[in-house]
Amino acid sequence: MPHNTVAVVGAAETTRMGVIPELSQIGLHADAAINAMADCGLKPKDIDGIATAGETPVQLAHYLGITPTWVDGTSVGGCSFMIHVRHAAAAIESGLAKTILITHGESGKSRVGNPPRSVHPQSLNGQFEQPFGPMGPPSMFTIPVLRYMKTYGVTAEQIAQVAVVQREWASKNPRATFRNLITTDDVLNSRMIAYPFRLLMCCLVTDGGGALILTSAERAKDFPTKPVYILGTGESAETPMVSQMEDFTSSRAFRVAGPTAFKEAGITHKDVDHLMIYDAFAHLPLYGLEDLGFLPKGEAASFIAGRNTAPGGSLPLNTNGGGLSYMHSGMYGMYALQESVRQMRGIAPAQIPNAKISVCHGVGGMFAASGTIIFSNQAP
Repeated sequence: MPHNTVAVVGAAETTRMGVIPELSQIGLHADAAINAMADCGLKPKDIDGIATAGETPVQLAHYLGITPTWVDGTSVGGCSFMIHVRHAAAAIESGLAKTILITHGESGKSRVGNPPRSVHPQSLNGQFEQPFGPMGPPSMFTIPVLRYMKTYGVTAEQIAQVAVVQREWASKNPRATFRNLITTDDVLNSRMIAYPFRLLMCCLVTDGGGALILTSAERAKDFPTKPVYILGTGESAETPMVSQMEDFTSSRAFRVAGPTAFKEAGITHKDVDHLMIYDAFAHLPLYGLEDLGFLPKGEAASFIAGRNTAPGGSLPLNTNGGGLSYMHSGMYGMYALQESVRQMRGIAPAQIPNAKISVCHGVGGMFAASGTIIFSNQAP
């Protein structure tokens, strides 16, 4: 796909964030969608493409009164929305749709209208991992991180620094769930969940959602909002079972999605002003920094501990506070995309001065899938 030919013209999250017991899952999708349409002055009749995960695009199209010419129900976990952006950009470029809505909504905390969380016994996970007793992501993500720590000599104190730095960013964000500053000792003294993860190394559990609206760069000039152009995109998948990763210290899906997006965008790492890396748990930014090529293997922990990603640092990372402090309703990717768009629009609570390029990188499952989107606010 030629870069800069598609732009985000509408972007919004749900009216409220955190605990929203009065809205069901599909209601959160609709709230975010309505807010995104209001953001750029559109109505449901103006939308001809729809993509979503959690809900099906069929249910959502019916609920919103949209009759699309293009639908995408790709659902591979938290990075589904990055992949939706990639697919939507390709659809617009090829003429399959003109104006595409991507939505997310989850009642992760209140559990209103959410499908039950379960692993089918006949699935690969059900046959080859669940019988051995893992209890969801906190215990399954420990498998790769323990190998990573042993291989590169990374300590729990260094992983705790990820949460500390991201709380600094969250303290600047009025919509963040947790805003009080924390110390490394606070993280290490928080409740043990599954070694090495302490409570403050784990993502939040919240309600919320968000939505994006994409159209061609040419049409974007006619909208009231500042267009955010899509420079490059990438996607990949590795394995549904964390136990079957090719290398516990690196994600093969990350190493495909990230470089694909960089190549398409025609940029180098030095061109990046702002970075979002999915952080359901505190180790994920370490993998992202290294697998995307920002740092050599084993150096990300000391890089973050050296405050390079903190406010005032050389590479601002997860400036909304991330899944650790801002929001995490179950699939976090949409919130990362929203922050990249805000930064490129120049309206983020913790705005990076003169930021022109933002990289937004997501993970789905336990390193199962990945999506990368590179944004710019520079017109083609």
